[in-house]
Formats: sequence, structure tokens, C-alpha cells
Amino acid sequence: MILAFFAVLCVPAMADAKDLRVGLWHVSLSRDGPGLLLRDLLEKDPALIAVADAIGVADADIVVLTRFDYDASGVTLRTFADLVDNDYRFVLPLNSNSGRPTNFDIDGDGRLGEPEDAHAFGRFPGQEALGILSRFPLAVQNVHSFNDMLWRDLPGTLVLKSDIGLGIQRLSSGGHWLVPVLVPGKSDELQVTLLIGHAGPPVFDGPEDRNGRRNRDELRLWEQIIEGLTDPFLFMANTNLDPERGEGARDAMALFLANPQLQDPLAGQVTAHWDRPGPMRVSYVLPSSDFEVLSATVWPVLADHDRSLITVDLVLPNAPLP
Repeated sequence: MILAFFAVLCVPAMADAKDLRVGLWHVSLSRDGPGLLLRDLLEKDPALIAVADAIGVADADIVVLTRFDYDASGVTLRTFADLVDNDYRFVLPLNSNSGRPTNFDIDGDGRLGEPEDAHAFGRFPGQEALGILSRFPLAVQNVHSFNDMLWRDLPGTLVLKSDIGLGIQRLSSGGHWLVPVLVPGKSDELQVTLLIGHAGPPVFDGPEDRNGRRNRDELRLWEQIIEGLTDPFLFMANTNLDPERGEGARDAMALFLANPQLQDPLAGQVTAHWDRPGPMRVSYVLPSSDFEVLSATVWPVLADHDRSLITVDLVLPNAPLP
């Protein structure tokens, strides 16, 4: 069952001229133990088939999934791509910091080894990691991860000397990656860099605001990365920040969206349909300013899910309309 909610922003006259459609979905493709997602895919769990069908209908050339359990072989992601059956010949699993142990009592509750004590909340290493489905080649040899960076090493960091695990705590929760993809242009391939990530929420802490400060610094790392980019890029990430609603550094998110290097084709649109704390925008597909944006869509919400798939249709830089 699909709820009747979606929004489209578009330029109708150009709708057939797109070079590229990209999608981002923080959809629940995670289980409570390693290998369980693959088991359910092989058994064709109806809920997973519904997600695969929705991705098939959206028909994006590149889809980033930000809640997909990791396995190093990539078999789980390949199996899901085959279930979608949408010519996704290239897949790339991305291992997050979720569930990676710190050996510290990070939440200070006197118990070690809990999901809250990992570098990012997780019951096992790689739970709720990320994955890419693509029709176009991914330059895997040139993928750059920032996931090993310690929080204290970020220039301008908001970490405090009193924070538990100061010497080992990684900055990234879900992760920060640069993933080059080779997209067919009008005359030759164009390298487009995907900026992929998922930040921890700025809540579930106390007055020390540890999660809020870390979430702000995860966005700060993206700010610093973008400053150094020259090639066309697509920011495709969950910042877990709404520029207008909810907790966290809303002003910082608003400033990020106002960056002249970026375009915001879904300004103000809700992507997370929560009862509490209420509808919010926390997932973003932001093309660099050299793309031409044709349309952007928030797709219908699946039953038993609370996040929308979002897609953006684009004309590539230096690829004039026919």
C-alpha cells in the first residue's frame, strides 16, 4: 500500500531532455544481525519486494541507499539490485561507523559494548550502512572515505576535552565518501563526484549536547570538503538537520543550503514523515551549480515507512540541449 503523498517541481518543456536522474532513500533495509538482510532478500520478503518495486518505478540512473546492512563481498547489495531488476550493473557497498566498537562507555551508563557505545549506534559492525546502485561505472579505485578521521582532528571542532573517548571517537556516524561515477555525456564520459553520507541525529543526549555538536561537525566536514571541489558533484546525504524545524544547528543547515556552489531543487519539501517530532526535511540531493536542474520529486511514502525516496533530473554540465 502506498500513501498518496508526493511533490514534483519541474520545467515541463525540458522533461524529456534529461541526461541523468539520481535518487536518495533512507529506507529501512536493515536487520538486527549480520546476514539476516541477505536471508530475507533470498526469501523474497514482501516488504523488501515493495521497496525494490518502488525503486524500479522511480527509474533513477543512480540510487543511494543510506540504511543498508553492509557485507564486504557485496553479495547482499547485488542481490537487492537484481531484485530491483533495473539494469543496475554497478553496485558499491559502503561500510559505515555504525556498530564499530570503541571499547569505551560512550554514553556513560556504566555498561560497555552496547549499541550506544559504538562509533555510531549499531548492534553489529556495518548495520545501517550505505550502498550505491548505478547504471554507470563507479571509479571504485578513486573512492575517498573520511570515516577514519577522529572528531578531535576536524579543524574548528566542537568536541570537548571532557567528551568520553576523546582520543578514539571518529567524527563520521554513517560516513563521508567521495565516489566518482563516469556518466555518458553528449560527446564523451563526464566524471561526476557523488558526496555520500549519513549523519547522526542531534538528539538522544543531555544538556552537554554531545550529539548536537557532533552532528554540526559532520556538516562542517562537508563544508570543508566542498570548498576544495572543482569537478561537477552531487551532494546526496542525510544530514539529519532541517533548516527550519527540530533540534540541532538549523542556522548552519540553512547556510549550507545557501552555498552558491550548490542548488536546492527541493527547497522546503518534507522527506521524513514522522508523527513525532513531526514532518521534517533531513535528506538532501543538492547538485553543484554547473548542472541544470529539470525536476525534483518526493515520491509516495510506502506503508510502514516514514522516509520518502527523492529524485532529481539533471542536464550534465557542458552537455547542451539538442
